[in-house]
Amino acid sequence: MTPERAPHSPDKEIAVPSAPRRKDAPPPRTANDEADVLRGFLDYLRVSIAAKVEGAPEPQARTPMVPSGTSLLGVLHHLTAVEGATFLGEQVGDWQATFRPDPQDGVADVVARYRATVDRANKALDACADLGAPLPRPGRAGSSPSVRWALAHMIEETGRHAGHADILRELIDGATGR
Repeated sequence: MTPERAPHSPDKEIAVPSAPRRKDAPPPRTANDEADVLRGFLDYLRVSIAAKVEGAPEPQARTPMVPSGTSLLGVLHHLTAVEGATFLGEQVGDWQATFRPDPQDGVADVVARYRATVDRANKALDACADLGAPLPRPGRAGSSPSVRWALAHMIEETGRHAGHADILRELIDGATGR
């Protein structure tokens, strides 16, 4: 490991391990259909963030790596809750708590739960032919956003947190790439 200056604290040195760089996956090549483009980019981001978290060493994956308290495992745990709330109508009582995975859950558990939630969300989306129609969300009161809005929101949310995960994983073991 080579000592380097921590970007948020120029007077401190941190040891950044060197890990092999993972080859970046290219963006999806989808048809011209709007639904295919939106779903293609969302799936691309979903695969990227799951791969970024998968194989991360314990306990570093759950250790907050930045002053805000964000951890690599917490980011994926949060995205699982957002997928469930957005596409499946699952209730979330405390959004801040979604950044804290259960202590007994390891990396493989959180990744598997995320992938299972994504599979369920995709099944719900498969039943939605009209992007302008309200997204069916059983168990949720009030009006539902359109399918288009929900897809755009999840692309933004997943992309944002995938960027966080890139930085957190690099701080943990030096791994880079998608």
